[in-house]
Amino acid sequence: MNLNKVFIVGRLTRDPEKRTIPESGTSVVNIGVATNSYFTDKSGTRQEKTEFHNIVCFGNLADTTSQYLKKGSLALFEGRMQTSSWDDKDGNKRYKTEIVAEKVQFGPKNEGETGGRKESNPDTSSQKREIPVIDEDDDIDVEDIPF
Repeated sequence: MNLNKVFIVGRLTRDPEKRTIPESGTSVVNIGVATNSYFTDKSGTRQEKTEFHNIVCFGNLADTTSQYLKKGSLALFEGRMQTSSWDDKDGNKRYKTEIVAEKVQFGPKNEGETGGRKESNPDTSSQKREIPVIDEDDDIDVEDIPF
């Protein structure tokens, strides 16, 4: 039995970079995410280690993530690991490992935030909304998104 499943919960290190594949018109978004882990070293000092992950989203998932996520956003990505290789201009073999997202769950946003931009309304900033789950296979209607 084989299983290639990845779950990453972290914060975006940069705004999503959206492009379109010319041949098919499919949207593609590249996202950088940082995750932290904590441990205690031999001397008893608490340490933090940060890992950086490259994530790619396709289709409706790409459109939605590029619209609603921004640098610093918290999100959960579910997908699979994929490694690609190519020869660079000097003939050296190069590799890139990334997570191909199949589902994304947005982190909590304040009531006053829309489309990745915060609106100034201090009366509602402490209220949280339910976190939506977006499945790559679902047709997404922007009207169904609760923020």
